[in-house]
Parts: sequence; structure tokens; C-alpha cells
Amino acid sequence: MTNELIISVSKRDISIAYTEEKKLVEIHKEKSNNKFTVGDIFLAKVKKVMNGLNAAFVDVGYKKDAFLHYFDLGPQFKSQEKFLNLVLNSKESFPKLQNFKPLPDINKRGKISDVLKGGQTVLVQIAKEPISTKGPRLSSEISIAGRNLVLIPFSNTVSVSKKIVSEEERKRLKRLIQSIKPDNFGVIVRTVAKNRRVALLDEELRTLIAKWESMLLNLKSINPPAVAMGEMNKPAALLRDIMNNSFTNIYVDNESVYQQIKSYISEIAPDKEKIVKFYDKRTPAFDYFGISKQIKALFGKTVNMENGAYLIIEETEALTVIDVNSGNRSKRAADQETNALEVNMLSVKEIARQLRLRDIGGIIVVDFIDMHSNENKTKVYQYMKEQMDKDRTKHSILPLSKFGLMQITRQRVRPATDIETKETCPVCDGTGEITPSILFIDEVENHLKYMTEKYKGKILLYVHPYIEGYLKRGFPSRLLKWKLRYKRIIKVIPAVTYTFLEYHFYDKDGEELKI
Repeated sequence: MTNELIISVSKRDISIAYTEEKKLVEIHKEKSNNKFTVGDIFLAKVKKVMNGLNAAFVDVGYKKDAFLHYFDLGPQFKSQEKFLNLVLNSKESFPKLQNFKPLPDINKRGKISDVLKGGQTVLVQIAKEPISTKGPRLSSEISIAGRNLVLIPFSNTVSVSKKIVSEEERKRLKRLIQSIKPDNFGVIVRTVAKNRRVALLDEELRTLIAKWESMLLNLKSINPPAVAMGEMNKPAALLRDIMNNSFTNIYVDNESVYQQIKSYISEIAPDKEKIVKFYDKRTPAFDYFGISKQIKALFGKTVNMENGAYLIIEETEALTVIDVNSGNRSKRAADQETNALEVNMLSVKEIARQLRLRDIGGIIVVDFIDMHSNENKTKVYQYMKEQMDKDRTKHSILPLSKFGLMQITRQRVRPATDIETKETCPVCDGTGEITPSILFIDEVENHLKYMTEKYKGKILLYVHPYIEGYLKRGFPSRLLKWKLRYKRIIKVIPAVTYTFLEYHFYDKDGEELKI
């Protein structure tokens, strides 16, 4: 399998497309100013303690207070609280965590008011990003993720990923980590650590501990609410979690991010550094690699599959419903049951892809085409489990009910990816009335004339591919006439994401020229 990552950077956000065999399976968009990403660690203040909810509302600097439940405090919360006070109140140095004597675990069935009070300073981590009208959800059980290991301060537990099947390898890794980790640090061994040597794991463990200690040193210089330690940037975090030997190319269209990614890859997989490539073509990266077209096809309410079958995806506040339809699919099967099984098996693969692609969380109900055979229902259930094994997000799947419904729960840690695929009418701009289309090119030329008077240097005109074809048609073409008339280098570039009569001007550095 060939996997590729296409990273497109703009001033407003970073867009990351992850493809398997050229098919889009994940799309991530992160705003450049996003300050509340899963994994960010905050020094925060408790605002209100709600005994009825057994939770507290915490000020982390977001417009709405974050939510911290008693069950998310972690068993060693008292130890963390005592250690945090030592750090914040120390005049010079403070004890290293490995030399700290922990307090007893908090009561599993205790009350929030027993451990928290208004105005208290706490160290928390974003467990779920702000969604809809809700603020972030927090955890006080801090974890710092690396490529092979996850460090958990105030714990002594070593656990190994269940995806490492070999019992012998699991025991080896557990024994190895227990021999090198300091006291009061727990470790989760990730799947990618399989068959790793002790020197590599030891080096990463020391690096994670150094990050923790560096954060502690900075705590005294910040005033809550404030970020104590931010999660690494989205491209690097994604690579940390999904990078494997099947990766063939990573394309980045921004020089700075390209250097960051190349540097990170050289650290975690030096032999893969050459797969990081700088994309410098004029055509937008997502257009060149066919990502834009796939997004338009895959994010609508209706998702078409092979042979006329299709899915209907409806998202509500409470749950997401997916309806499987055979459509006008050719009934080549001998009977209805066989035909239903074929469509359902085909839809399972697409549903698993759609859940990752849209990052749909919460409760998902899938209405498959009715099948009478329990054996066929089991086949669909087992195939769904197999396809969902590729999904890194925690999930649970139930067998089909007698009504042909499958229930899936998938952890929701950030808002689902929502991309509007419907376009405003490109001719009337949604008004129902149009100006004479014969005047469109004259309008473009008037704006071009203004650009040549206001700006110096090369001018790039991005238009719909049909308009590009019209401007370059014939000899002398309209474009050639413009070049001669305005004595300027003018380049017309097609953009498949543009509506029919949409156009924008840019300079040679890619900065948009305002009309």
C-alpha cells in the first residue's frame, strides 16, 4: 500500500490530506490561531465547583469555561496538586518528580468538592476540543506523547499497546521499560515500538522527561490561565501517529513547514527523510493531486459508490445516521439476499472511510439493506470490525440488530469536519438575476487594468478551467492581447475549486491583490 500526505499551508489554516492508494481517507484543517488543541497543557484556575455534576468549570482562557469531571482528575490528583504547589512556591529549585513521595490515591467514588475549590490553580490537559456551544473538556491526568512512548507523570504503570499481538514481544517491551523508567513516571508503549531497541526507547523516554521538566521550570513565569506546554503542530503530530514504512511521499507547499517536517522525519525515521518533497508548482497542491475533486465528491449528504449504490449521511446533534441504498445497481445477483449482501459489504468499506474522513464522533447508526441470513449479518459485522481496525480513534461496534441496524460509537475529541459541497449559483450569485454574460470578460479586463496600474511585477489570474480555456483560445488569444496591451507578464492559472465566474488576482509571491 502506498500512503501519501499532502500539506497545504495558508495564512488562515493548514490543510492536511492523507491518502491511501490515491484515495482520500483523512482530511485535517487546523486554524493558525487555534489555541485549544487536544494535548495542550494549561495552567488554569477553577471557576466553579458543581456538586450536582460532580465536576468543576475551569478557566483556560476560552470564551466558555472548560469542563473537568471528577473521574478525569486521575487517581494521583492529590500528589499532582502537592507537587504543583511545590513548583509554584519554590524560590529556587524544587524536587525532581522521581524523588517526590506521592500521596495516597483519591477515592474513586469521591466528590469533586473534596479535592477542588473555587480559585484553585490546577494543571490540566485538553481532552476534547470546543464543540458547538460547549467549551473544552479537560483531564488532570497529564500525558506527553512521543513517537514510540507516551509518558504519564504521577503514575508507575507500564502498559503495552494491545495491537502488538505477540505475547513474547509485549513482555519484552514491558520488562525493558520497567528497567529504564524513573519512579513516579508511567509509560504507555505504542504499537510502533514493536521490535525497537532499548537504546532508541531509552533516548525517547529521556527526551519526554526533559520536556516535562522544562515545562515545570516555565510554570512560575506564567500567569493562569495560560498554555504551559502546547502539542506539536498538526502535521508533525499526524506523522508521529501514522508514519509507517508504507509512506511513499509527503508533499508540502510551504518552505517553512517543509523544513520543519523534514527535520522531524530525520529524527523519527532518518531513512524516510527523502520522501519529504517541497511542492512549488503554481497549481494549488490540492488541485494538482486531485484532493479538491475528491472532497467535493465525498462530503455531500449523498455519497455515491460503485455500480449505482449510494449512502445517505445525516448528522444531528444527538447522533449520525447512515442509510445504505442499492440505487439503480445492476441486479446481477441470483437473489435479493445475495444482492443485499454485496451492497452491504461494499458500503462497509465506504462507511469506515467516511467516519475517518469526516471525523464523525458520538453515536452512529447504520441502516443496512435487510438480510435474513444470520450468517450474512455476521459477515457484515466482522468486515466492519476489520475495516475499522485502521481507525486510530477509539470506537466500539455492535452486531446488526434484527431490524438491520448497526450501532457504532466513536470517540469525539474535536468538531466533525464539515465542508460545504453545494455552491452558490455562479451566474446569478444566488440572487436569481444575472448581468449580461457577454460583459464578464470586459469586467475581468477592467480589474486587470486597475491591477497593472496599482501593482508592479508579474500578475497571476486564477479562474475556472473553462474560463482559462476561453482566454487562451485562438491566435492572437485574449490573454496575448492583454500582455501586449498592458506590457506586463500575465499568467492565467486554472483552479478547479472556483465557481464558474469566480476569479482572483495574485502577485508572484502568491499574495492576493485586492480589487
